[in-house]
Amino acid sequence: MMTSPDHAADGKGDYLATLPDGIRSRMVDNGNGLSMHVLEAGAGDGRPVIVLLHGFPELAFSWRRIIGPLAAAGFHVIAPDQRGYGRTTGSDNRFAADLAQFRPLNLVRDVLGLVAAYGLSSVATLVGHDYGAVVAAWSALVRPDIFRSVVLMSAPFGGPPALPFDTLRRREPAAQPLDMDAALAALDPPRKHYQAYYSTAAADADMRNGPHGLRAFLRAYYHVKSADWAGNTPAPLESWTAAELAKLPTYYVMRRDETMAETVAHHMPPAAAVAACRWLPEHELDVYAAEYGRTGFQGGLNWYRCRFEPACDAELRLFSGRTIDVPAAFIAGTSDWGTYQRPGDFERMQTQVCTRMEECHLIAGAGHWVQQEQSEKVAQLLTAFARRNLA
Repeated sequence: MMTSPDHAADGKGDYLATLPDGIRSRMVDNGNGLSMHVLEAGAGDGRPVIVLLHGFPELAFSWRRIIGPLAAAGFHVIAPDQRGYGRTTGSDNRFAADLAQFRPLNLVRDVLGLVAAYGLSSVATLVGHDYGAVVAAWSALVRPDIFRSVVLMSAPFGGPPALPFDTLRRREPAAQPLDMDAALAALDPPRKHYQAYYSTAAADADMRNGPHGLRAFLRAYYHVKSADWAGNTPAPLESWTAAELAKLPTYYVMRRDETMAETVAHHMPPAAAVAACRWLPEHELDVYAAEYGRTGFQGGLNWYRCRFEPACDAELRLFSGRTIDVPAAFIAGTSDWGTYQRPGDFERMQTQVCTRMEECHLIAGAGHWVQQEQSEKVAQLLTAFARRNLA
């Protein structure tokens, strides 16, 4: 069931007041327990469909400058607030929630249900950014019949977790995984991985109630992971070791005694830099601040917590050795450390995991928020890729 309620309201942070012309807002029952808030454009009259999946801490709103150009190019474009985010309702977003609802395969079910609600038998191109790229990758791997091509942005996909192999012949004890938390804690100064921090009960409140407030936290977080921060000079890491991970900026590998809000507060942009920020002006930051002020971050943080659940990896090992065999592309900013944060994934994605990797673009003048920082270039690349791969 789909409805089109009027979300417009007076005051800062309103979605509709800040959206470009032609973008519609609606609610869609996805058949998997959610009423999904969706931004869309382009007539649903048989046009090929592009679905856009956001990451953390973002929203469907993050695609505001991408939706219109893709619709103008002849596509029906659908961008949902994903489970636990924004105006989508129906999930249990508490820290005490059953995390099974946030595992990757259930997030794939969310997208499948959304597509089915529209009466679609296939999607021309599925695009995912940040953690949305994880959902897009798994969707293309599990249901290539539905998702005919895929674009991963800012988060390379290293493939399904591997099953222990040839153990009967080797009869060797399984190698114990590195205790990265302990290894990072042993550094001088002690460090911690941001995903481990995001899995703690304190993370949500830390970010909502940081030293300068929620809005300032978001401004600093978006700034420090963008090309606007001169400290972003990414390069490949050699291995998954504490010494190599320590080369990452502190918003990835944090000082052990600091929260994320305290971490990014060291890099708060000055007023002149904020005024010059064309990709995220103040009235658009108000949208994020209003939405996260209302919902908090815990729904999105629960996605990260699944990575530390043995049951989640066990579920995903069902697909050990499977590859993504539909046409694929990767897009990120040249100033985005996310491309290299898991050593080897960028290369493995191109040579092993995606068997039809057609193109890989690192865009100058963009950091992690590539579809916001360089929206015109991203829209051009997505349009060309989607057109070329129409069935």
